[in-house]
Amino acid sequence: MKRNALGFGWTLHGDGKTIRPGAVVAPDERLSWPLTASIGVQHIMAMFGATVLVPTLTGFPVSTTILFTGVGTLLFLLITQGKVPSYLGSSFAFIAPIGAAMNQHGIGGALGGLIMSGVALFLVGLIVQKSGVGWIHTLMPPVVMGTIVAAIGLNLASATTTAMQDVPLTTFVTLAAVVISAVLFKGMLGRLSILVGIVVGYLVALLQGQVDFTAVSEAGWIGLPPFHLPEFHANLLPLFLPVVLVLVAENIGHVKTVALMTGRDLDRSYGRALMSDGVATALAGSFGGSGTTTYAENIGVMASSRVYSTAAYWVAGSVAILLAFLPKFGALISTIPAGVSGGAGIVLYGMIGIMGARLWVQNQVDFSNPINLMTAGSGLIIAIANPVLTIAGAQYGGIALGTAATLLIFHVMRTIARARGTEVSAAAEDSGVNPSKLG
Repeated sequence: MKRNALGFGWTLHGDGKTIRPGAVVAPDERLSWPLTASIGVQHIMAMFGATVLVPTLTGFPVSTTILFTGVGTLLFLLITQGKVPSYLGSSFAFIAPIGAAMNQHGIGGALGGLIMSGVALFLVGLIVQKSGVGWIHTLMPPVVMGTIVAAIGLNLASATTTAMQDVPLTTFVTLAAVVISAVLFKGMLGRLSILVGIVVGYLVALLQGQVDFTAVSEAGWIGLPPFHLPEFHANLLPLFLPVVLVLVAENIGHVKTVALMTGRDLDRSYGRALMSDGVATALAGSFGGSGTTTYAENIGVMASSRVYSTAAYWVAGSVAILLAFLPKFGALISTIPAGVSGGAGIVLYGMIGIMGARLWVQNQVDFSNPINLMTAGSGLIIAIANPVLTIAGAQYGGIALGTAATLLIFHVMRTIARARGTEVSAAAEDSGVNPSKLG
């Protein structure tokens, strides 16, 4: 079947039933439709635990979030012309700014922030599509990008404190179930450790009478998910813009990984991937869903199955949309108690923080260079301390202030060092001749 500009028209891989040793099912190929559907269901399972946890933690409607992850995924496939297989799930990077926005302006203000982020991400993607990603690396070299990613995760640490103090048994059993199942089980079950942990923690909470099923009994079987309208407040812009930097890193990393796994040249897809995620996030914010991002969980499904067919993602996105119209399902997810959310949050927030450190390691950031050391250290401390400053009537929290400090400190220090000739050279770094000025 001939493939068109929207990515439809998949070629049958072999006999449609088997994959040759060393081969993969490419994005423009598919297996038989029953097998393709089964892979699509696996993608639903892989994204599910993390995707529903975001609205659970933020107070957003679960079914609405699921709806717009499905719609966003289908839009992503269309805009990238079926070249990049990906599921757009809920982004954990939005949790902190959503929480701050909810406290100031309610859910409408948080949704307005999501729309602003989505528009900004779309514009970044548009520029990348025209000029490439070089300018991003100049503005945000690995030390800056890693610090911002780590700051977003570590800023959320205090969100788990109440659960650890009030319901320690549920919280730490959930944590234990997540970390143990990640290494105890093989295959799909091991990759669904977050979901396994939530189920185990839920059962423990249920035995302690911490689950309220009132909303489930009152919900109908079929119906529309709840929608909310956005409100726009300028003081929320500094809260949500830093998340755009994280989404850029996640999207580019995802496209690079898929290109490596499939042996395809996807350099021309970076901009389209960013624009797609921007559109999906803005659309979700327009009606009550959470912001989206490409999901590493689904890369794991592709790596294990060796099926990179975008047809499987059409199945996954369509099934997610159907699930959103089952109100009892959304109400059941909303009964997840604070202890379970807190236990899963310990792992998830920590993982976001360590992902920032991973960027430093992968890019061999040299912390004997005082510019790198002071940039990362200052940005992280501000984000973790989480001060709230009121400037010109607007409030700015730890993530916004930490991001601003990270960018400002790095570029100011590097500019002065280059002008004064005090910048540590690569040769000096390699030789160890010039250690950090902090010793």
